[in-house]
Amino acid sequence: MKTAFAISALAATAAAHATFQELWVAGADEESTCARLPANNNPVTSVSTNDIRCNAGSKAAASKCSVAAGDTVTVEMHQQPGDRDCSREALGGNHFGPVIVYLSKVDDAATADGSSSWFKIFELGYDSATKTWGNDLLNKNCGKQDVTIPSDIAPGDYLLRAETIALHTASQAGGAQFYMTCYQLTVTGGGSANPTGVKFPGAYSASDPGIKVDIWGNGFSEYTIPGPAVYSG
Repeated sequence: MKTAFAISALAATAAAHATFQELWVAGADEESTCARLPANNNPVTSVSTNDIRCNAGSKAAASKCSVAAGDTVTVEMHQQPGDRDCSREALGGNHFGPVIVYLSKVDDAATADGSSSWFKIFELGYDSATKTWGNDLLNKNCGKQDVTIPSDIAPGDYLLRAETIALHTASQAGGAQFYMTCYQLTVTGGGSANPTGVKFPGAYSASDPGIKVDIWGNGFSEYTIPGPAVYSG
C-alpha cells in the first residue's frame, strides 16, 4: 500500500503545482492587487536560498492592501494563474502538507526584500483523527484559508507570507516542495506589539522533522509543523 501511494504521488507531481494568488480583506475580494506573484507555479525546493522568502522571480505588487488589526484576511491558492474555478483542486495530486502564514514588519511593503524577521500567525498541520492535512482544507474551500491579523500589532507596513509545503516526496532529502507568496499589507489600528521572529533562510532546516518526513510510512501518525510557535499576542 505504501509503495502504491508513493508511486501515485510521484506520477502526480508535475500536474499539480500551484500558487497563492489572491487576497480577501474582511470579506472583500482584492484579487491579486497586493500579491507578489512568482514567475511560475513551480515549488521552491531549497530552504537555504532567498527564494524561500517570497518565491522565485516574484516582483513588487501593483499596490498594498489595507487591513485593520484584528480583521480576517483570506489567502487564495489555485493551480494556474487567474484560474479561480472551484471545480478544480487548489493543490491536487496528493500534495499533502501544512498551511502556514507569517507576517514581517517592514518600512515599505512595496520595496521590502523579505530579509526582515518573520513571526508566525497561523498554522494548520495534520489531524490524525480525521487523517486531514491543512491543504486538504484548501482543496475543499476553493483554495481559501482565513487568517486573523493579530489585534495588538503596531500599525504600518507588513509582508504577509502564505505557504503550503507539499510532502508527497519528502522522505528523500530535498523532496519537500514549498509554495509561497508574499502579500503587501498596510495594517491600521492595532497596538504597539512588535513580535520577535525568524529569518528566511534560516527558519527551516532540510532535516527538520516536518520537512524531511515519510508521510506514506505505516508508522506515520503525527506531524511536526516547521518553524516557530504561532504568535499568541
